[in-house]
Amino acid sequence: MNIVTNPQKLRGFEKQIKVEKISRRGILKGLGVAGGLVLAAPLMSRQAFAAYQTGASKMPHGVVVNPRVFVAIAPDGIVTIIGHRAELGTGVRTSLPLIVAEEMEADWTRVKVKQAYGDEAKFGNQDTDGSRSTRHYLIPMRQIGAAARVMLESAAARRWGVPVTEVRAQNHEVVHASSGRRLGFGELAEDAAKQSVPSIDALKLKDAKNFRYLGKGEVSIVDLRDITVGTAHYGIDTRLPGMKYAVIARPPVTGGKLVSFDAADALKVSGVEKVLEVKGWPWPSKFQPLGGVAVIARNTGAAIKGRDALKVVWEDGANASYDSVAYRKQLEEAARKPGLVVRTEGDVNAALKGAYKVVVGEYYMPHLAHVSMEPPVAVADVKGDKVEVWAPVQSPGGTREDVAKTLGIPEDNVTVNVTLLGGGFGRKSKCDFVIEAVLLSKAIGAPVKVQWTREDDVQHDFLHTVSVEHIEAGLDKSGKVIAWRHRSVAPSIASTFAANVVHQAPFELGMGLIDVPFEVANLQCENPEAAAHTRIGWFRSVSNIPRAFAVQSMVGELAHATNRDQKEMLLDLIGSPRIVKLDSVKDPWNYGEPYGSYPIDTARLLRVVEVVADKGKWGRSVPKGHGLGIAAHRSFVSYIATIVEVSVDDKGKLTVHQVDTAIDCGTYVNPERIQSQIEGAAIMGLSLAKYGEVTFKNGKVEQGNFDTFPVIRMDESPIVTHVHIVPPDSDAPPSGVGEPGVPPFAPALTNAIFAATGKRIRALPIGKQLET
Repeated sequence: MNIVTNPQKLRGFEKQIKVEKISRRGILKGLGVAGGLVLAAPLMSRQAFAAYQTGASKMPHGVVVNPRVFVAIAPDGIVTIIGHRAELGTGVRTSLPLIVAEEMEADWTRVKVKQAYGDEAKFGNQDTDGSRSTRHYLIPMRQIGAAARVMLESAAARRWGVPVTEVRAQNHEVVHASSGRRLGFGELAEDAAKQSVPSIDALKLKDAKNFRYLGKGEVSIVDLRDITVGTAHYGIDTRLPGMKYAVIARPPVTGGKLVSFDAADALKVSGVEKVLEVKGWPWPSKFQPLGGVAVIARNTGAAIKGRDALKVVWEDGANASYDSVAYRKQLEEAARKPGLVVRTEGDVNAALKGAYKVVVGEYYMPHLAHVSMEPPVAVADVKGDKVEVWAPVQSPGGTREDVAKTLGIPEDNVTVNVTLLGGGFGRKSKCDFVIEAVLLSKAIGAPVKVQWTREDDVQHDFLHTVSVEHIEAGLDKSGKVIAWRHRSVAPSIASTFAANVVHQAPFELGMGLIDVPFEVANLQCENPEAAAHTRIGWFRSVSNIPRAFAVQSMVGELAHATNRDQKEMLLDLIGSPRIVKLDSVKDPWNYGEPYGSYPIDTARLLRVVEVVADKGKWGRSVPKGHGLGIAAHRSFVSYIATIVEVSVDDKGKLTVHQVDTAIDCGTYVNPERIQSQIEGAAIMGLSLAKYGEVTFKNGKVEQGNFDTFPVIRMDESPIVTHVHIVPPDSDAPPSGVGEPGVPPFAPALTNAIFAATGKRIRALPIGKQLET
């Protein structure tokens, strides 16, 4: 499907939709294909469902498969299905209930979706992150729906006095074919509730050919109208009787603490009622608040003015000297020396020494802020030893647990109500802002809304890590890559949980470093030391962003060094169709999934490269000043490739004319949501590459609002975005969608810039590097 994201350039554009099947063998043999959004046989066979395993059971509180927990049927036939994951734009609040409705033969027009509160003992794991909701819950949701269907069929059979094998659920009714009798779900609700829940082993799932909803892309998200007309309820919209409003002055340096404050002028501001200290925890302290001074007022505006009037003295602590310019030099120095070896094959030192030519690339990416459109916000109401929270959180179960631990009360005394999220990108998996509201509500004995401003959001974020990626590639006389050494230096997310962390955690190393899928005889990956000086957190696509930027930029550099086509160099490096083995890696991480179900399959990576090259007409003639770039990456167990066409004018103005992305995410449920997320990834990827940068001076963040941390505007967005969903093999399990679209965008963009201008971008953001 072709999508116009820049309405100023609609003239002459005609939206086209083409549907077709693409076979793996056909693509790998180079057969021609055409079209945009691809829909074809998206759901696995029943036999495949029994065979594939996920890491869902290893997540906190695992999986719950119980229709009594997730499904309710009213006498009027309305089916209510619980959505237990948070909605932050992925459509998961629709997709997971839709799976249940499909299996139980419910009519979607008679289904209501109810948001679950935080309770992982009841609902199973509720962490909405890691691009894993569908891959972990496709089977359980189908089983829940199938169990509800069997209970309805059993109730009808018993009422009619016939064998259950003679009845079947069909479009919100149970039908007895031989007699023509039928009963609606509402008529059967009471009797069905009395039935025993069937065992999972006894369930028979629907045949994919009989699906009405799954894989069709014809169901809109349940919140679409409310979001469109402005009636959707986000965290910021929560109002309670007697509620007070608070903003907090926090230590400007991570690890700093409050020395003293003077609230006299703040209390003179109309509407300000109280000023009090907020408890902080020594860094690192997981997701506990930084502490500071809270201004309590009758409205947010007054609270902000009151905070502006505060006189606060801080002790900055050990990170007061943190400076981005100096720290970058430290990372570069570390990257040029041997580091902890985390994967090794062959003898890379000997191969580099004996190489005919060595190409060296060093790539820098700064800290990035999440800047979701809705900054962190939470409402808390503490009454005695009971707490109720309303907040846009990605991890309601984790939030409930952390609130209970902070107050020293049982989890059963904590209720976490999940609102819609105005964006999240991983930031709202951390519940520090919720705990702030809880502490203040307890202190003043009234409901409190804590609102973060955009400046708070940028300056006190759990930032994406800063990194330097150093790659050395050795070539023989024919231009074949015979050696590959990649040193990745970056502070770790683990530093948020423990002190003195200087190496990246296994899950970070598994994002584009140790799992590089290149068929090179001598390959070594290293992780030199890097200490953190600010809060580091997961961010959409996490470490895949700098790794893909570096690896795929190096592919472009090697193509240029050998006078070869970018795509052909990429295919040569990926090599033969095979399953990549990581035998030399001590603790290989595979996004929490077993390798048996989710191997590193280069055939699938090769396929998305071929699909996007065909769809995006790789090698096509482009006007002078234009260039094409390509990149491919595996992340969150999905395979994705992107082509970007750019132009750069004589004043350095960058225009992205066209983006083509092919994604193989295995079995899928809602292609419309896949399309939407890949389109969004192109916009976010361009914004980060062009502008994304958080810098530090004297330990403090230098950016604040969108004037200093800009995001792209509508007139800068890609003019046209094409999304090509590659149908899976019949037994391919579902994989991630929300995050994989981001990593390949920046290198495809910068490779295209090089093709257009001859200027190689090795440090992001692009900023003013193109200006002449």
